[in-house]
Amino acid sequence: MYIPTYEDVVVAHERIRPYIHRTPVLTSSYFNDRTGAELYFKCENFQKAGAFKARGASNAVFGLSEEQAAKGVATHSSGNHGLSLSYAAGRRGIKATVVMPRTAPEAKKEAVRGYGGTVVECEPSTSSREAVFAEVVAESGADFVHPYNDPRVIQGQATCSKELIEDVGELDAVIAPIGGGGMVSGSCLTLSNIAPNTRIYAAEPKNADDAYRSFKAGHIIADDAPQTVADGLKVPLKDLTWHFVSNHVTDIFTTTEEEIVEAMYLCWQRMKIVMEPSSAVAIAAILKNPEVFAGKKVGVILTGGNVDLKKLPWA
Repeated sequence: MYIPTYEDVVVAHERIRPYIHRTPVLTSSYFNDRTGAELYFKCENFQKAGAFKARGASNAVFGLSEEQAAKGVATHSSGNHGLSLSYAAGRRGIKATVVMPRTAPEAKKEAVRGYGGTVVECEPSTSSREAVFAEVVAESGADFVHPYNDPRVIQGQATCSKELIEDVGELDAVIAPIGGGGMVSGSCLTLSNIAPNTRIYAAEPKNADDAYRSFKAGHIIADDAPQTVADGLKVPLKDLTWHFVSNHVTDIFTTTEEEIVEAMYLCWQRMKIVMEPSSAVAIAAILKNPEVFAGKKVGVILTGGNVDLKKLPWA
């Protein structure tokens, strides 16, 4: 198992620079007053393809040799990684195939197709996703770009917190949502090198709390098909992301479905920005545990904005 280094992150940042946005960092006096913390929201909901995953996908796609690229790329994804990989593949002019749960938001399936990717549907479970995907790769020989358990992807995701520290200076803490752990692993990779005093927290839906239980147990616990409004956080940790989570994360918080929806609603209402439920999990965790963050300078990674506007969770 190759463990990426911070030098890899610096190289990745240069490689993907033409294909991503350097997303803004926003503040909110409302949320600062509510939490007693000084919050800095890194808005990856404004990223290319609408999510942070454009970073890792672009690093993987543009790091391929011409021979590898000719066979195209493939992945399995509930949405954001798949549409981000389709975006990056489209920019390079190669084929992308994405295995997606049939229950994935239609907005995300449409986005994959809109970027030129091909959607292959599977049942909404990790086992079905991986079985269908194995068939796709066997037929095409495409390069597998794992949604998170891939050094190239983690290197790309690590550029997010690199930008955050460059823009706002050292932080007392950074918090991000966790599913498979790609963004959290990237944050661990960057922060342990350039801001070693910054504490790293993760936030997870209580209905899909396998990362939380893994963290407490000291080994990976995987759920097959959890149900949560935060559709981007249903997948389990893998060996590479577990390496970063187990070595660098201070704590993982869980939030209820109601807390996630309330945090999402407040962010739409108060900050006037579109975010998806998965992004709101980190905000919900801060609102639920203000004593952990009060008086501190905290980076909050808003991971994506690809929400189905016809099916908002409070409607």
